[in-house]
Amino acid sequence: MEYLWSLAVGFLQLWMFVVVFLIMLPAMFGLSLGVTGVYIQILVKILEWATIRIQRGRLEQPNVPIPLPNGIIKREGGSMEQELCELRRSRAIEGGEFALSDVLYFFKKGLESIVDDEVTQRFSSEELASWNLLTRTNLNFHYISLRLTIIWGLGVFVRYCILFPLRLTLALIGLSWLVAGLTIIGLLPDSSLRGWLSELVHLTCYRICARALSATIRYHNKQNKPQRGGICVANHTTPIDIVILANDRCYAMVGQIHGGLMGIIQKAMVRSCPHVWFERSEMKDRHAVTSRLKAHVAAKTKLPILIFPEGTCINNTSVMMFKKGSFEIGGTIYPVAIKYDPRFGDAFWNSSKYNMLSYLLRTMTSWAIVVNVWYLPPMTIEDKEDAANFANRVKSAIASQGGLLDLAWDGGLKRGKVKDCFKEEQQKMYSSIIVGQNNISLCDDIHS
Repeated sequence: MEYLWSLAVGFLQLWMFVVVFLIMLPAMFGLSLGVTGVYIQILVKILEWATIRIQRGRLEQPNVPIPLPNGIIKREGGSMEQELCELRRSRAIEGGEFALSDVLYFFKKGLESIVDDEVTQRFSSEELASWNLLTRTNLNFHYISLRLTIIWGLGVFVRYCILFPLRLTLALIGLSWLVAGLTIIGLLPDSSLRGWLSELVHLTCYRICARALSATIRYHNKQNKPQRGGICVANHTTPIDIVILANDRCYAMVGQIHGGLMGIIQKAMVRSCPHVWFERSEMKDRHAVTSRLKAHVAAKTKLPILIFPEGTCINNTSVMMFKKGSFEIGGTIYPVAIKYDPRFGDAFWNSSKYNMLSYLLRTMTSWAIVVNVWYLPPMTIEDKEDAANFANRVKSAIASQGGLLDLAWDGGLKRGKVKDCFKEEQQKMYSSIIVGQNNISLCDDIHS
């Protein structure tokens, strides 16, 4: 019994040595021993081998299901004007008059939206072309061969029995340090020392939490990093976005109030730093947030504000409509594009399907978090440009840099119904096609 006890104590000492001296301390100083990089390289080789083996297995076993392509519906690239005009011309219908066959166009578009609309598919996990040896997959690729099954089994053991306990230890240390440290700092009088200590605790704790996710972060164009008194806006995939960005510099956070674990962390953070938390449903509170943000930006010595203008998490494939409120504050906008590598794990948080704890469990039992972050050149609103157009211009720049789809839809459609103004816009567009400008058909204009 004494032998087993001494063995357990020795294992615990070794465990804490690895956690503290080989992971925590290098992370606190922003250093890396290169272990994560080697681990990612090994993963890439294993996944490449698995992909080749899966492709060969499909040839050897024709009954193995083939994954569906990313798009169920093959959509045309044209606008309503172009598609309707082509339909009317094919039926020799003159402009300026209604045709019952136009209903077929809207019927087709309606069925396409029911089967696979552009909004709903942005709130489900990104589909992969091949299996990444994780259990979270639609097809049982690991049954193709014995070797692939063995590799999958070893992966389950490594992820759940080695990586997960290690990551959980780091996460508990990082979060406990964050809550305790910021609570103590919040008791100090407001001064430059308090601000410096708050930034130090934020930075070190976020770096420890990033190691808890085996995060490999590549920052590009650091000369465009957000500066004090500015507003950093980024596309939003997961709450981990905050950890990813805060590894490189500190931010003042703006976001929705949460309960549970997130609520405890938010309360501790706001004690030492002027973060702004608000209720999504309270419009009066949102107006108060705007005034507080304007006051924050006016003080050029304060940390840059971090805002996710989409207002909800999107599945790492697209950027949806930016709320214009973030662009009415004034000041300089620092756009940031974030793109996760889906081969190593699904970073997207489907908040309607998973709570925070179950999401973190899924994330911490994946292979790793590999992400690219691009700092874009700062942008300011132009003369005679309104906030909505400015928001669209920033959104397009982020989508282009991150290789994401630029969608005009509001991410709020995840929870709500389509606004009447969208329906009215389609009706007005159809009316303009029928009536035309000055009784001249738009179809004639398009083909002239």
